[in-house]
Amino acid sequence: MDLQVKDPAVEIKRLQRCMNDLLSLVALPAIWSGNEPSQIIPIVLDALLGMLDLDFVYARFNDAADAGSPEILRVAASCRLTVPPSEISRTLRNWFKDEGQKLFPPVRNRLGDEDISLFPVPLGIHGEMGMIVAGSERTDFPSQTENLLLSVAANQATVGLHEAKLLTAQKQIAVDLDAQVVRSEERWRSVFENSAVGVALTDLNGRFIATNPVFQKMLGYAEDELQQLTLFEITHEEDVEQSRALIAELLAGKRQQFQIEKQYRRKDSGFVWAQNNVSIVPGTERVARFLMALSEDITQRKRSEEALARARSELAKVAQITSLGVLTASIAHEVNQPLSGIVTNASTCLRMLSANPPNIDGARETVRRTIRDGNRASDVITRLRALYSKKEPWPESMDLNEATREVTALSLSELQRSGVILRHEFADGLPPVVGDRIQLQQVILNLLRNAGDAMSTVHDRPRELLITTQPDGENEVRLSVKDAGVGFTPEAASKVFEAFYTTKSDGMGIGLSVSRSIIEAHQGRIWATSNDGPGCTFAFAIPCRPQGWADRETRINRADSSADAA
Repeated sequence: MDLQVKDPAVEIKRLQRCMNDLLSLVALPAIWSGNEPSQIIPIVLDALLGMLDLDFVYARFNDAADAGSPEILRVAASCRLTVPPSEISRTLRNWFKDEGQKLFPPVRNRLGDEDISLFPVPLGIHGEMGMIVAGSERTDFPSQTENLLLSVAANQATVGLHEAKLLTAQKQIAVDLDAQVVRSEERWRSVFENSAVGVALTDLNGRFIATNPVFQKMLGYAEDELQQLTLFEITHEEDVEQSRALIAELLAGKRQQFQIEKQYRRKDSGFVWAQNNVSIVPGTERVARFLMALSEDITQRKRSEEALARARSELAKVAQITSLGVLTASIAHEVNQPLSGIVTNASTCLRMLSANPPNIDGARETVRRTIRDGNRASDVITRLRALYSKKEPWPESMDLNEATREVTALSLSELQRSGVILRHEFADGLPPVVGDRIQLQQVILNLLRNAGDAMSTVHDRPRELLITTQPDGENEVRLSVKDAGVGFTPEAASKVFEAFYTTKSDGMGIGLSVSRSIIEAHQGRIWATSNDGPGCTFAFAIPCRPQGWADRETRINRADSSADAA
């Protein structure tokens, strides 16, 4: 029919109307934007009813859950059909039942007493969403233009239904997420408020977001006061750098969490020690990420550790004094020998000088021997003073072989009087170690004394004592003291390093405990094993450069250099 139009003016009007109708259909999404799927199809049907001068337009859906009713009918006010709308719906419903959902061309169908042209257009590519049916009494319906407009309208409706379905699903997901967040927040708030440890939430810059009552009480701040501060502002200045470095690793993904013991500054300017477990909590797009710190007040534990350290220090002093008492005879012998030599050499020198003629060469040699014996006595006193007067750790680089020789020089006379045969096997090229020379010598002295005591009742075999040094791994050195004594029972093996445990009738049980404390302070380990034959072996291993000790050595050397320069 469209191709038979002869009048150009009529054709121009028809094309203008077609363009206006197309624009109207394209603009429909702006009308139903944000509406539910059930509101989209009625809008399309109303537009088509007036736009194409139809008698009626009908829509049927395969999935009525989204569109509401499974069918919708719009009848024009000018419709000349004598059948009621319910009859139209029933007829089309039966027609769909007979024809199924297959696509078919326009048909003429009987409705009441009238024949009517029916034109179905699918919703979806293959009608998977349903069908729209336009009805008109005109026998030439649909024209080419009407066919185009009906297809565009169906396509617009299909797109609108898909978008509305997605929007509905998104809204439901948002509602579910909100509900989950609310439930999670309720559970979190319950745990947060009632936790037995301090809990703090901060943003990624360390500014406090929320804190629980335990955390507030620990620091003496109210929550609104903490929210004006950052985690770093209440951290002791000595711990700030480490805290920043660990949090940076956390944010960079190098860690999942970390633990740190540090001091917090309270509101009253005091400090509290806290064990902190810090982790980063990822949120959804609706919730920001933040840091969570679980903090436990360990101030009392720190005070107990400090008290224990002081007690160990006192025990170490007692052990030194006890060792001094035992070594008094040996020390007196060591000192008396050079003193006797000094007196003898001095008398000899005087006789040589009084001779006629004076024996100058002989007097010179006796003076040399006098000086030698004087230096020997001085060395003994110097070693003794260093061993029993120093308290604070003093890191220095040392040769463990040389430090061991100094200790054996003090103990040799006592060991020999007890019948002990002392041997040593020192490793050549042993790497130097950084540590407190006097403390390590105290450990060696304790091991020598214990070995000598363990062999005091041995009469059926030589009382041999062997000291060895050797590298242990790539960055450690080991010292072992092996005796041929009575050994120890398996039960005693696990207790020998405990304070006040002893198998001696006159022992205090603190020497080995103090030794363990000293070795652990040097980041090493100490142990005891039974020999294949008689006796046992005590040994310790320490790193050549314990973590932190080398820096202390550098600072001390700088201080000494500054003092010398001054």
